Amino acid sequence: MLNKIRFFLIVAVILISTGMLIRHFTPQFKEGTHDFSTQSLFSTNLINPQGQSQTLAQYQGKILVVNFWATWCPPCRDEMPELSAFHQKYAHKNVVVIGIATDEADAVFSMLQTSPVAYPIFIQDETNSGSQLKIDNDQGVLPYTLIINRDGKVIKSFFGRINQELLEMAILPLLPQ
Repeated sequence: MLNKIRFFLIVAVILISTGMLIRHFTPQFKEGTHDFSTQSLFSTNLINPQGQSQTLAQYQGKILVVNFWATWCPPCRDEMPELSAFHQKYAHKNVVVIGIATDEADAVFSMLQTSPVAYPIFIQDETNSGSQLKIDNDQGVLPYTLIINRDGKVIKSFFGRINQELLEMAILPLLPQ
């Protein structure tokens, strides 16, 4: 009898763990225009790989794919080659992928030396809390990706690993025909 109970408990733990893993690694998104301002995103100081402070204001008026990531996050690192390919494919259509790292600058610089990407990478400035940067990320999940239209409105957000197909479905309606 005790063996049967133990067996069912083990099966229950495995099923619950599997469900949590599937939910964590499956992208979820919120569709529609979000009712928050991205102005703080465009004005927040970020550090570029050369160590200089910059804002994202230079990218206003473009379609943006803003990806929040960290070096310690395996799904974040896994999606970077696809984000690079997407950036290169759509750069001529005024679409820019921007990566914003949410961890230590040294770890980011080190990773970029061994795994370069084709899109701009920025790091949260340690002097600001970064709260402006986690726009509508109520789940605290990484990777977290925002699709921002030319008017600066977030039209979609994705929790978890993203792929090129999902990105294309999000931006193709925003491109001129």
